[in-house]
Amino acid sequence: MRTFIAVELPQEVKNKLAGLQELLKQSGADVKWIKPENIHLTLKFLGEIDEDKSAQVIRAIEDTARKSKQFRINLGSLGAFPKIELPRALWAGVDKGNKEITELAKELEEKIEKLGIPREERRFSSHITIGRVKSPLHKDKLAKVLKELEDYFSGKNIEFTAAKITLFKSTLGPGGPVYAALKEVKLTTT
Repeated sequence: MRTFIAVELPQEVKNKLAGLQELLKQSGADVKWIKPENIHLTLKFLGEIDEDKSAQVIRAIEDTARKSKQFRINLGSLGAFPKIELPRALWAGVDKGNKEITELAKELEEKIEKLGIPREERRFSSHITIGRVKSPLHKDKLAKVLKELEDYFSGKNIEFTAAKITLFKSTLGPGGPVYAALKEVKLTTT
């Protein structure tokens, strides 16, 4: 099964990001938008794993969660990979909570690598993907809209508590991926 580990977002935050997607759609660019119900903050993409490996991954998540406190996340930036002028992946960036997310991702990466799942080659960057550019159509207009909306989060205080880590299964279907939570593990409150 195809899997990943993520921090889920509250519905209110997903709704606000869907509103941002609507503003970006005005560029007319050829973008595959992430369905609002699928928007999340990925900590580690695992790829295809079997049932035995998923049990080991769950133990690694539980061990990490036991040592990690709940924390607040605030969305503070809008951007694109590799850069706004050449957008391929559109994202909302984390301001407050970035240190904690990075530490969680690092610990999970280390534990999961010991299970035989390869380490991510790119440096971890806490972000929430909201769309992926499919072709060059109106890419320049998209870059212009991204620049105009760079301060979109300023003063909006889009904040929530990261209270749990979730292992998701992703099933690819005709309407796009469908995510199902396999295991949710709460972070500590003290």
